[in-house]
Amino acid sequence: MTRPRTSAPPKGLDVEDTTASGRPPATRPAARPRRRFRTHLVVFIAPAAAIYTIFMVYPLLDSLRLSLYAPVDGVQTFVGLDNFVHLLSDDLLSDAFWNAVWNNLVFFAVHFFVQNPIGLLLAALLAAPTLRGRSAYRTLLFIPTTLSVVIVGFIWQLIISPVWGFVETPLLGQSSTALVTLALMSVWQYIGIPMILFYAVLISIPDELIEAATVDGAGAWSTFWRVKFPLILPTVGIVSVITYVANMNAFDLIYTVKGALAGPDFASDIMGTLFFRTFFGFQLQQGSSTMGATVATMMFLLILAGVLAYFYGWQRRIQSYQL
Repeated sequence: MTRPRTSAPPKGLDVEDTTASGRPPATRPAARPRRRFRTHLVVFIAPAAAIYTIFMVYPLLDSLRLSLYAPVDGVQTFVGLDNFVHLLSDDLLSDAFWNAVWNNLVFFAVHFFVQNPIGLLLAALLAAPTLRGRSAYRTLLFIPTTLSVVIVGFIWQLIISPVWGFVETPLLGQSSTALVTLALMSVWQYIGIPMILFYAVLISIPDELIEAATVDGAGAWSTFWRVKFPLILPTVGIVSVITYVANMNAFDLIYTVKGALAGPDFASDIMGTLFFRTFFGFQLQQGSSTMGATVATMMFLLILAGVLAYFYGWQRRIQSYQL
């Protein structure tokens, strides 16, 4: 009696590697090679991150910490929110604080309603295809942005001086006109920033859209408001929040022209000058690092509130388009 023959296993496959059904087991997928860590990214990012942390993040965190302390018998003692309560309840400090906040809002409003619309108008004119010499105009309009604040303040003081200038009324010497005059001086200097931002977006709009609107019978005014303006709305929001942050941090021009007292009678006093007097002291006013840090923290909270309002009230509702 002969034994039944069994088929030999495939070449290269051991007997123990076959299953009961005679089929080879499923093979496992090969492991993917691990991606190497990109060390060159650290080399490029680390210096900027270190500089930003040392000069921006650390001073901010230390100011927040310092605002929670106060000197008690010559020793810095944790007092919680007492400095904020004192700032908002003390007669002298409270009046100075709310006056500075109101002046800061007025300073921002002048830039928002004067600088940004004029910057948009200039950008629209520069983006016109029929304009000749736009590079020269663009350079001339942006040059004031590169000037020193000291130079700008000195030049404008001469221009609007009742003795040397063309204005008979002392605009910087009256409480009713000092702040608005300083704001307009700042508008003249920094109008090139929103102009360039708007200009960069306007020239990126495809010509096909403009030509289609023209074929449909739209004029230049209708084309701008119905075609171009909706496309630059995200940039309008960015320019607005940049204007808010920059003006809530304003200090140099007012300090250069009016000094730390921001006269006349604190009519041009803003958060920056109030912080300077509170932290470092001025004339008969004694400086306090803890109260100065409290004023700086309030500045930070006001700026943060404006930025959050932009992100949640504007950016999330505006649809952006890929140009």
